[in-house]
Amino acid sequence: MELNAQDIITWMHKTNERLQNNKDYLTTLDQAIGDGDHGINMARGFKEVVNKLDNENYETASDALRDTAMTVMSKVGGASGPLYGTAFLKLATSLKGIDPVDESSFKTGLEEALAGVKQRGKSDQGEKTLIDVWIPVMELFDNNFSPEKLTDTAEKAMENTKDMKATKGRASYLGDRSIGHLDPGSVSSFYLFTSLADTVKGGE
Repeated sequence: MELNAQDIITWMHKTNERLQNNKDYLTTLDQAIGDGDHGINMARGFKEVVNKLDNENYETASDALRDTAMTVMSKVGGASGPLYGTAFLKLATSLKGIDPVDESSFKTGLEEALAGVKQRGKSDQGEKTLIDVWIPVMELFDNNFSPEKLTDTAEKAMENTKDMKATKGRASYLGDRSIGHLDPGSVSSFYLFTSLADTVKGGE
């Protein structure tokens, strides 16, 4: 796996496409256990991300990710903006000076991103958040990575959030009633990583 600046732009375009197509679905999921605005916020924010990326020239993947982070932080509302923004910013910082980005460097970047999200959200694995998708995905990069495995891993991790009890965020107020619902942040993370798998597949 190798990623350059153009691959990052492609990745964000594919993510945006999935978010626009599934905006109402994400909103429905979030109405069940959250504030009900996850789909609207993510779709609006990533539309701005691709507008930004398409109007700049980037030399490195890190530069494109940094602008992604800044746009997400300023344009995605709710809890998701700071969490996703932090993840992309940590990833960008970790990959600075590495071009193209190789698999090992990307895994290190994901580790940094995860640490940032955990600190920002004061959450960990098993609490029904996007972290429950990010951790298995990160671990995959140690274990014979392939785009197909990335999609499968992200999907299974997302599905696993259905049986979890939420202990963080608005969903935690529901207690046991949060069980049986997919975590919206895990679903948007699934879209993000499926889009990365498609990008890597296209570049092979």
